[in-house]
Amino acid sequence: MAQITVQGINFDANSSFQRGPAKAPALIRNAFYSDSGNSYSEDLILIDSSVFSDAGDFEIKDYFDIESITKANLRQTDKLLTLGGDHSITFPLMKAYREKYSSFDILQIDAHSDLYHDFEGNPYSHASPFARIMENNLADRLIQIGVRTLTPHQKEQAERFGVEIITMPDFDLSSLPVYDKPLYVSLDMDGFDPAFAPGVSHHEPGGLSTREVLSILHQINVPIIGADIVEYNPDRDFREMTAYLAAKMMKELLAKMI
Repeated sequence: MAQITVQGINFDANSSFQRGPAKAPALIRNAFYSDSGNSYSEDLILIDSSVFSDAGDFEIKDYFDIESITKANLRQTDKLLTLGGDHSITFPLMKAYREKYSSFDILQIDAHSDLYHDFEGNPYSHASPFARIMENNLADRLIQIGVRTLTPHQKEQAERFGVEIITMPDFDLSSLPVYDKPLYVSLDMDGFDPAFAPGVSHHEPGGLSTREVLSILHQINVPIIGADIVEYNPDRDFREMTAYLAAKMMKELLAKMI
């Protein structure tokens, strides 16, 4: 099997506002394989079945089935790229990853910090995965870029866990973080400005452009051991704009993971 495997997680039961991201993996794949573009990344790496295998999509009945599915797939491959799904899937993903990798950092690109202790009484809400990740010591370091919806509670949580947050008012491509450990990338599609990604449940203006996110990814200076692309909501999309954007990010992330 190839060193990299793609898995789809059809799950959005922990979404707090709108359902829809469970439908996303198949549509991201459709855009990825579409004849509208070629299979080369921007640095001319051919992204095809010779460099990654596809484990398919998984229908999730129980939340922590995500962990067991991911562990099983990680036993067969070195790295996973996961198509979600709401952002709550990242917690069980990291539980599986921590079993395989003893030391790594997380880069989260997102409009939200997702650090609520619980949201509306749900500790596994898509607004809470990084609180669960950090309190369980599932990552050595968490860097968040693109945040523009902080609350006092989440700011306190960030300070508690030592999270490094680069908010949009402070964002500067010339002073991105330097990484010194293997990196896991969690890309929430609402990290993009809604002008670029209308197909998300939570429209938060003032976000990142496509080129800015690509620049963030291209400047990563350490191995990427895994990634997820989450929170694409096809029910909110316009002419598949966000599906094709997610597919572009899938291609560039796979190129960086090789």
